[in-house]
Amino acid sequence: MIPRYLVDFDVAGLNQLEADVLIIGSGIAGLYTAIKAAENRKVLLITKKSLMESNTRYAQGGIAAVTSDEDSPAYHMEDTLIAGAGLCEPEAVRALVHEGPDGIQELIRLGTAFDRVGGELALTREGAHSHRRILHANGDATGYEVVRALSQQVAAHPGIEVWEECMVIDLLTEHGECIGALVQMPDGERSYITANATILCSGGSGQLYRYTTNPEIATGDGIAMAYRAGAIVRDMEFIQFHPTALCHPGAPRFLISEAVRGEGAVLRNIHGERFMDKYDSRQELAPRDIVARAIIHEMERTQSTFVYLDITHEPPERVKQRFPTIYQTCLSYGLDMTTGWLPIAPAAHYMMGGIQTNLYGESSIGRLYACGETSSTGVHGANRLASNSLSEAIVFANRITERLPSLPPLVGHTLISYSDNRAEYQASTVVERRHKLQETMVHYAGVRRHRDGLQAALEELHGQVPVFQTVIASREEIEFANLLTCALLVVDGALLREESRGAHYREDFPETDDCVWRKHVQQRREQGITEESIHDI
Repeated sequence: MIPRYLVDFDVAGLNQLEADVLIIGSGIAGLYTAIKAAENRKVLLITKKSLMESNTRYAQGGIAAVTSDEDSPAYHMEDTLIAGAGLCEPEAVRALVHEGPDGIQELIRLGTAFDRVGGELALTREGAHSHRRILHANGDATGYEVVRALSQQVAAHPGIEVWEECMVIDLLTEHGECIGALVQMPDGERSYITANATILCSGGSGQLYRYTTNPEIATGDGIAMAYRAGAIVRDMEFIQFHPTALCHPGAPRFLISEAVRGEGAVLRNIHGERFMDKYDSRQELAPRDIVARAIIHEMERTQSTFVYLDITHEPPERVKQRFPTIYQTCLSYGLDMTTGWLPIAPAAHYMMGGIQTNLYGESSIGRLYACGETSSTGVHGANRLASNSLSEAIVFANRITERLPSLPPLVGHTLISYSDNRAEYQASTVVERRHKLQETMVHYAGVRRHRDGLQAALEELHGQVPVFQTVIASREEIEFANLLTCALLVVDGALLREESRGAHYREDFPETDDCVWRKHVQQRREQGITEESIHDI
């Protein structure tokens, strides 16, 4: 159904370049990996937009790591495991909580300016965290500050070459190893890159859904490429919906950070009533999946398209200082969060699943690594703990670069070609196709799911599969093919998992079934769907 390659090609006729390390993506995972890898080898970093454009840039809340004497890695690990609803890999979580603090110090050394109070790192608390351990920068612009600091380091590094506005189409493999990638240049010409190691840092696939906090670029490219190449992807059914995205006419689904609730904001329905105590004893600080479902239930019960987030009881100056970006953005749409309630609704936010890796970022394909949201390290389980994503990226980027020196050099390989007799692209426009896919996913594979809806989604998605047999040329067409690949993986996994766990909620199977389903769902292009037990310790 899904072909090995998206386009026909013959590398003998393409411009060929070589790199020690090829990194695809320029979020925190790609930038940090590039800096660490370039300490002793030449790095080529490719990004499909500018160096500064990534999901990381829009991360508001912060980065979770133990830096206070009142906290401990054991507490951080316990919180992560609880949020992950029984599906975390304990060894991966242990690596995160013990190595994260050193990663913070490295980010500071590389120029990241985290907020401080009295000379000490300022810490906040977010949902499902037992302690204040969230570092932030410029109040609510943590991601932007991290990307600013790291991108400056990358741009100035003599060992890192950066290609912007370039679209990686597919990974090239031979004898079970990744030997490089096929790249479309800004002018439409294609190049063939060979690399000793290829590292996917290309983010998630938030654009599967019409309502998302993710930027336009989040189209699941790395996951789809790895799947086509034969890599195992895992836990694709687990999509985290952020409970609080701005829901206002004329405004995008702008993320209202969980830290706003961490600093005391409460949720109210359209009648002004607080409601979270009806759903969970932790109220507004319950895990994201619980809060998102509670909001959806209240919206349906009150026949509204939104609920309210209320922080008007906090001093206005404190709110403006702590959340300057959120305050100014809402103000630009005529909403003053210090005097009025913000209309919010859930929106797609983060993928817990992705390319399956081991504790050193290695995929099931030799020489192919994955880091950040595009990977499935086992840290997040069925529901990511808030602000663990940035710390996961730096911890596993560091672990990947530790392994690179042991890789033997890439030796001679054959010149690959591929032809699939593709037809001209003649159906509806790619914009229409993308919109239809997003509507399908919102309706049938969103916050709540049911077998009937998932089957309907699968039928609609299969109706778009013929696109794989057409000539795909533009970046938008490549992105749509990647989104369709990821959508099929998400729906297949959601259909198979007949239980509710974390971010995956089945109305027809509302209970968690540890006896049958406390395991991962794996998908591989040639082998189909399989299952894998949790590696308990």
